[in-house]
Amino acid sequence: MPDVLILQHVRPEPPGTIADALEDRGLSYDTVQVYRDDPVPDTLEADGLVVMGGPMGVGDIADRPHLQTELGLVEQALDTDRPVLGTCLGSQLLAHVLGADVHPGDGKELGWGEVTLTEAAAGDPLWTGVEDPFTAFHWHGDVFELPDGAVRLAASTQTEQQAFRYGDHAYGILFHLEVTPKTVAGMTTAFQDELAEEGLDGAAIRRAAMTHEDAVRDTAATVFGRWAELCV
Repeated sequence: MPDVLILQHVRPEPPGTIADALEDRGLSYDTVQVYRDDPVPDTLEADGLVVMGGPMGVGDIADRPHLQTELGLVEQALDTDRPVLGTCLGSQLLAHVLGADVHPGDGKELGWGEVTLTEAAAGDPLWTGVEDPFTAFHWHGDVFELPDGAVRLAASTQTEQQAFRYGDHAYGILFHLEVTPKTVAGMTTAFQDELAEEGLDGAAIRRAAMTHEDAVRDTAATVFGRWAELCV
């Protein structure tokens, strides 16, 4: 049985530096590659759960049965106090399980942009000591309201809810802290139609990835490393 189960929805959005953090702490993980038609298990047979991003959303649950199964895994993790980490789509699914509204935002938020931490983040087990503000990679159209009982941890100018904690073990992060320049290149290539719709330059976003690489990797190592320790 792996220490952590990772649900990857599309090829261009791998676990990236999340996997690095798990490996650095000697944790094993199993990646369900949904885009390869790997079946999503009905039962969570792992100590932690990571749910990655993807172009689908909560509104697609009826048409994508695997999303309903994933919601069940999130519920199991919450019910048994096992660590959950949701990135982008994963954060939206976590918010949905917790009863929060998930809906289209006021336009898509794509590319590099500043994230500001809340006062609560200063005392959060994952986010304490992280540079504030910092630049992160964004790629989403849907947003969520803060679930009842959750703690808001981060915001951007465009999106009020960028990260939250529920209880001691569940975290949702809407932006993509897990990316590397290779990931950014893959996403801007695979989803270039979205960039064109927003009038954005994929080449410029890829060049910026090289500028932000070291800072993003350092922040990711801190945040994901601390989350990984919850699974030990």
